[in-house]
Amino acid sequence: MRPSIVFDFDGTLAVGHGPVRAYARIAAETAAEGYAERVEAELARYDAGESAYRDGYDIVGSLAADDGVAPEVLEAAYQRSRDALGTPLAPVETADGLDALLTELGRHARLVLATNAPETGIDRVLRAWGVRDRFDERRFTVGKPAGLTALVARLLEDGPVLAIGDIAEFDLVPALALGADTALVGATAAGAQHAQLPVTMRGRSLAALRTEIETWAATAASSSPAPLGTGTGTER
Repeated sequence: MRPSIVFDFDGTLAVGHGPVRAYARIAAETAAEGYAERVEAELARYDAGESAYRDGYDIVGSLAADDGVAPEVLEAAYQRSRDALGTPLAPVETADGLDALLTELGRHARLVLATNAPETGIDRVLRAWGVRDRFDERRFTVGKPAGLTALVARLLEDGPVLAIGDIAEFDLVPALALGADTALVGATAAGAQHAQLPVTMRGRSLAALRTEIETWAATAASSSPAPLGTGTGTER
């Protein structure tokens, strides 16, 4: 029996609006005048924790759709932006000391990367960060939220699970429903829209929750294999 930690990628491990802006630049080719400015204004609101959108990709896609950009055009723009992931056209950053964090967590838990994004570009980024091989499993185009339910249910058969992500509906709610623990990260983690969500821990970034996550892994590894209960936990 071994605990598992499930990491989202965009907005959780990978931070910064580089890929989102790459997506927006392509979408702007067919959007209405002023589209780029509207995207930037909404991204600023998101960073301030004041946006109702799920994330930057939701902002880009929703505003473009409002301008009449067709779904197939948006899908092509998204795919092109993912092709550039981790390059100067779509730069991303991660938490300082990620390799050390994953190394420590891997002593106690199975580490799983689970993202709705395609594999394109992600392995390149993980290799650049030196952490690709820290994950026991890497799952792409998972189809969250439903796909996360199946994954977490399987992992819970082996021990406690902690799901970490920035979009509650996709990354955490399916895990909560199964009794897993959860960590909400990102600019909107402390926002009113998530105030009643009974996550185990929440913070503005993965780095802000490092101590809590390490404690969870060590405790889960030494305790009963039954899933740990959720609670309001800590906030940073």
